[in-house]
Amino acid sequence: MAARFSSQVTGFAATWIIVFVWSFWLIVSRIAQDSGLTVFDLAAMRYGLASIIAAPLCLYYKPWRGLSVLQIAVISFILGPVYILCVFSAFLFAPAAHGGIFMNGVLPLVGIVIGLSLFRATPSPRQLFGAALIFVSAIGLAWDGSVISSPNAWIGDLLFIIGAVFFSFYMILSERWQLKPMQIIFCGTIINAILYLPIWALWLPSGLADAPMGPLLLQAVYQGFVPNLIGLLLIAHASRTIGNGNTSSILATVPGVGSLLGLLILGEGISLFGVLALVTLTIGLLISVRRKPVAQP
Repeated sequence: MAARFSSQVTGFAATWIIVFVWSFWLIVSRIAQDSGLTVFDLAAMRYGLASIIAAPLCLYYKPWRGLSVLQIAVISFILGPVYILCVFSAFLFAPAAHGGIFMNGVLPLVGIVIGLSLFRATPSPRQLFGAALIFVSAIGLAWDGSVISSPNAWIGDLLFIIGAVFFSFYMILSERWQLKPMQIIFCGTIINAILYLPIWALWLPSGLADAPMGPLLLQAVYQGFVPNLIGLLLIAHASRTIGNGNTSSILATVPGVGSLLGLLILGEGISLFGVLALVTLTIGLLISVRRKPVAQP
């Protein structure tokens, strides 16, 4: 009993750490444009620096075993440069808060559309109701962002949604293919580093040489190691100890926490209408979560 309680405590702790890891990632990515680094530099950090730790682990565990060439190609593409460059480019137009809203927030809605369209996965009435709330609140938040922050915020919102589509495919396929954490790290980090880094070094614009040391180290640590490696391991632990349903419910707070941090750290404003839409979005997220039993330790 004590061991079960202890594992659940660490599971809930891991999930809340992920919430703040992802929320701070929104802030760090938003201020990257002030460091002189290009979006191509950020992608290079994401794949290259993470590979320093991932490479020896992959050589030891050999995660490519059990994966077909098609599976490796698909997962690598989904988590590859097209996905991450869309996301980093979105921060050039939209506030940091919109990253949590239009990436994390709309994931259930995008997942329902993809599942229904490609896999004939019929959503429950509860999921449909939650998705409807998400849809309405997302439209309201997009309008609010274009009025409050910038008339071009819709471009960033669209890029965030494209990122959410990529990530939704990743979540659906990782569940269907029962991918293990090291297999995801291998495809998402090692393969993309091998493909992307030479292209970045030879042809893509870079501000790496002129970036101030402080912002450079912040981006290097956060983009290179925190979300890719630490976040993935924490999610795996949380899902295993407290269940996917509990994990998803807590992660539904990312849009709200991201908006709060954007207000406190970056001074990004949000109107009363935006607050109401954000509350509606969070309710829709909680309603649309698929409940699964807590995994036993």
